Amino acid sequence: MHERNRVRFGWLTPALALFVAIDIATFWNQAWIIFRGAPFNLSLLVFGLVITSTFYIAASVTFPRLTETETDKVDLDQHFWTHRKTVFVCILAANLMVATFMLLLAQGNAEFARLASSVRLWVGVAFFIGCSATAAFARSRKVVKIALIVVLLYSMWQVSNSATLLIQAGGWAPALTAE
Repeated sequence: MHERNRVRFGWLTPALALFVAIDIATFWNQAWIIFRGAPFNLSLLVFGLVITSTFYIAASVTFPRLTETETDKVDLDQHFWTHRKTVFVCILAANLMVATFMLLLAQGNAEFARLASSVRLWVGVAFFIGCSATAAFARSRKVVKIALIVVLLYSMWQVSNSATLLIQAGGWAPALTAE
């Protein structure tokens, strides 16, 4: 916003940024669920670092970096078309690492095996991967735009479902001590 006189705003980069932000939040939600009971272990920390680094690359490429010495105008839609593959491939890679780890955990743990046997989970993963891969690799700009919109709507639907479950459960209240 500080550079609005040098930046041509479109809708593609902000939509991509919203998608990336929601997916990063989804990762932290999954990490909380998957790793909550994990023992403290260097290999798990490094694995988490690899995943978060992949998300960092996606997030850092989503918007262009402007220097004070640049005089050229920046078109955010053009930036999207230049960097969409990198962003979507990083998002895909991070999610595939989590899914692979989930499958590996399912081999030796009954609770993870139960989670990994959910048809709904894998239909969602397949849908997410299909839309993200389409947005990354499709040649048609129209197809890419549709895939971006669909995967963003899917992500927002997931957030909405989560909020609904939270509200139905009664939300939460601050811890109060009786005096």
